[in-house]
Amino acid sequence: MSLFERYLTVWVFLCIVVGVALGYVAPGLFQAIGALEVASVNLPVAVLIWLMIIPMLVKVDFAALREVSSHWRGISVTLFINWAVKPFSMALLGWLFIGWLFRHYLPADQIDSYIAGLILLAAAPCTAMVFVWSNLTKGDPLFTLSQVAVNDAIMIVAFAPIVALLLGLSSITVPWNTLILSVGLYIVVPVIAAQVLRSRILASGGEAALGKLLSALQPLSLVALLATLVLLFAFQGEQIIAQPAVIALLAVPILIQVYFNSGLAYLLNRASGEAHCVAGPSALIGASNFFELAVAAAISLFGFKSGAALATVVGVLIEVPVMLSVVWIVNRSKPWYEARGVRAVASQQKT
Repeated sequence: MSLFERYLTVWVFLCIVVGVALGYVAPGLFQAIGALEVASVNLPVAVLIWLMIIPMLVKVDFAALREVSSHWRGISVTLFINWAVKPFSMALLGWLFIGWLFRHYLPADQIDSYIAGLILLAAAPCTAMVFVWSNLTKGDPLFTLSQVAVNDAIMIVAFAPIVALLLGLSSITVPWNTLILSVGLYIVVPVIAAQVLRSRILASGGEAALGKLLSALQPLSLVALLATLVLLFAFQGEQIIAQPAVIALLAVPILIQVYFNSGLAYLLNRASGEAHCVAGPSALIGASNFFELAVAAAISLFGFKSGAALATVVGVLIEVPVMLSVVWIVNRSKPWYEARGVRAVASQQKT
């Protein structure tokens, strides 16, 4: 992990402090930035989101889709978790904790918005950081690459319908035009731009040139993320100062969701007989979120000052330490995970 990635939570905390301070000192400046919109899309944020997402998508080789059949059990488990379990379990947890248990401790006019932010956070699987998590668990790189490619392809067509369905079930009005525009701007356009850039770099300089490009783009991507967070907290500063416990309360369903989905994916892979080098990244991909997309969609759908935007930022805040704890669990449990396979082989030898 790079220095930025390793201490991402620290940088996010600093962004909270800087953003709140700037929002307090220069509220007019950030109101002007928030007003720079076209068709409900904030232009400065759109540019920052592209700078975040495109470098991450350049890593993805859609030719890896041909490897899917080699890891069909792990792919099947991860797809089940990502698309059939995680968005729906998060909607349920959001309703249970934010809509019911914590309702009296949160601003009444933001309850639905917080739940919407949690749904957006869980509706798209992570694209970039999973390569880091996979490496830390000694995961199969071909599985990780093919799984990310499959998820990205599905995300283009599945993100909007799933979000619309779950927001509808939560009685939240779905602005379809803005949702479709968000999918186009923050999924379709970045995927196309990243693949065009990738193919041209590979054609002109090969893998070495692509590696140099990714090394140059990665810091830019993280700086864009932090700049976006500063803007978000500049708009959210008043609410955070008034109710700092909001962040802790929003973190509860996110934490439960991560551990539940990663554990379920890990156990299902073990039950299916999949190798640990696939089960590890499968669990991590199943649990992690594409928070860059979630932040962008929340801003487009509900605005800078919304509870939805704040909920997605909380996901960024806890992403690194929580996922590192999942990595630790996966690595420490490897002997237990592989023990079943050893017993099965011994049983076969006796017979």
